[in-house]
Amino acid sequence: MLKALLTAALVALVAADSIPDFVAPGSCARVANQDNFDLHRYAGRWYQVQIIDIPYQPYTRCIHSDYDYSDSVNGFRVTTAGFSPNNEYIRLQGKIYPTKDFPPAHMLVDFPSAFAAPYEVIETDYDSYSCVYSCIGTDNYKSEFGFVFSRTPQNSASAISRCASVFRRNGVDFSSFSAVPHTSECVYRA
Repeated sequence: MLKALLTAALVALVAADSIPDFVAPGSCARVANQDNFDLHRYAGRWYQVQIIDIPYQPYTRCIHSDYDYSDSVNGFRVTTAGFSPNNEYIRLQGKIYPTKDFPPAHMLVDFPSAFAAPYEVIETDYDSYSCVYSCIGTDNYKSEFGFVFSRTPQNSASAISRCASVFRRNGVDFSSFSAVPHTSECVYRA
């Protein structure tokens, strides 16, 4: 049912008068998910350091998320925050949780400002990096996003290097990723 709902949302976008920039011809990569994924170890603060741009994500810099594990949702209550292009501090809350249809590392991200989408942890060491893929595809179109998360906003070069290799190995074009600025003006208070 989840796949049908996601497919219907993508079909509606493609069928609209114009195709949004984040919908492109092609198919989603078939990525491997982290084996023996541990939800409890994944909890905590993560910083987005590289992403495939998301036009409907309201923040463009200093992006950070707090993943609070909750038994009641069998997943995470997530607070994500950062600064918009207009220098406004924005904070959103949502959920990321596994479903019975997929392994634990293949979760669903559900925030009020966007339609639900896959959240696939391809690889993480829990302590320094996480490589996450999200893609919805139908027919010959896809809406593809990727994230490189680091436990720290600075010194993230090893996370970026590791995830670049992981994404390439899984058929995801890492050249489509861009850096998320984390400057001295950043305030981290999610």
